[in-house]
Amino acid sequence: MDLIKTYGKYIKKNINNPSKTLNLLKFGFSFEKFLVSRFKDKKIPPSLNYLNELCVDFILTPLKNPLNSAFVTIFSPVEILYAMDMNPLLIEGFSSFLSGTQCEDAFIDCAEKSGISDTLCSYHKAFIGAVEAKAVPKPRFAITSSMICDSNLNTVRYISGKYNIPYYYLDVPYEYSEYTVKYVVGQLHEIVEFIQDIMKTRFDEDKFKEVIRIENETKFYMRRFYKRLEHKYFPNTLTLEMYKLFTSHLGIGRPEVLDFYRMQAEDIEKYPDCRGKRILWSHIMPFYSKTLKGRFNLNADCQLLACDYNLDNLEEMDYNHPFEALAQKFLKNKLNGPFQRKIQNIMKMARNFNASGVINLCSFGCKECSGGTMLLKEALKRQDIPYLSIDGDGVDRRNAHEGQVETRVEAFMEILKSRQKVEK
Repeated sequence: MDLIKTYGKYIKKNINNPSKTLNLLKFGFSFEKFLVSRFKDKKIPPSLNYLNELCVDFILTPLKNPLNSAFVTIFSPVEILYAMDMNPLLIEGFSSFLSGTQCEDAFIDCAEKSGISDTLCSYHKAFIGAVEAKAVPKPRFAITSSMICDSNLNTVRYISGKYNIPYYYLDVPYEYSEYTVKYVVGQLHEIVEFIQDIMKTRFDEDKFKEVIRIENETKFYMRRFYKRLEHKYFPNTLTLEMYKLFTSHLGIGRPEVLDFYRMQAEDIEKYPDCRGKRILWSHIMPFYSKTLKGRFNLNADCQLLACDYNLDNLEEMDYNHPFEALAQKFLKNKLNGPFQRKIQNIMKMARNFNASGVINLCSFGCKECSGGTMLLKEALKRQDIPYLSIDGDGVDRRNAHEGQVETRVEAFMEILKSRQKVEK
């Protein structure tokens, strides 16, 4: 940890030197890839070691190949990009890696000094700061969508203006209908034309179908894994669960992601039934929190089950009609539309996983999460499911109230412990 802290300080010291900062980041991520590929963590199964490698690659590859990359947010039609051999750079993922190197504060400050509001989501602020510092290479274009986050459009518009690159904004309606499917399909065709014009390449629909077919097979193994997780213990950490957002969203449709989920489905068969408390997580995780890591990382007595973002859409898609299938995927997503959809998904997950309780992070700057936390609390209360909401930040450590989190988590664990005694 001291080495990482020193590395982060060195990046911050050179933040006014764009080429040096970028080289430092690429060197650090390359070194991390070397470490996780050569020195396996014996406390976790092979699939999760492979996950470590994959996620570093998802950040490193577009940084090294900017002329074939695009900025994207977590709910973007990456399947089209993979069908056209593009490398998406996940905005939220890059910001998480900045936090992992403990230099996020310098980039957030850089964004705020440029006039960005201090109330903006830290994932977006950190990335904007990296663009302001020119610490991330210029890609060919950017794509985002209206899903979940109302900051997506403003952030992508801002960074596209800074780098003078085109962007496409995918508008996903709240309701699913024949009309809205056609509306989204029309936009997906526009995205294909948009990329063809920029990259001077032709779109291969058969390749697109193959990406969707791989996605279907991937989801088969995802469903198999989560079915076993309903009663089994499986090692997990805050970081690994956040890493799965790369595989469940950014990398979905890629062969290596299929390999990961196939491996994970095989690995879970080797583990026993869970005997301890089982915690379901709502929203994103402050993976750097000492309190939360100490409580949930690789803890068979208090198992971290899953984050609801990783189970937002596991349905099979009709790869023979890939545009319609992708439109339906967006429209039917459990996180699209009214907050009630998210609540229903969490309650279903809580029942299926026999969760002891649900923890929600009210992440700084996230209006949706802040506005919905009491609705989620009341819904879970009616189902007699214990609930804890904590305030914090997925990226910026300065917004992490460690003492408060420790006090509240300890009290929550006592509640779960007393309920466990009564049930016995």
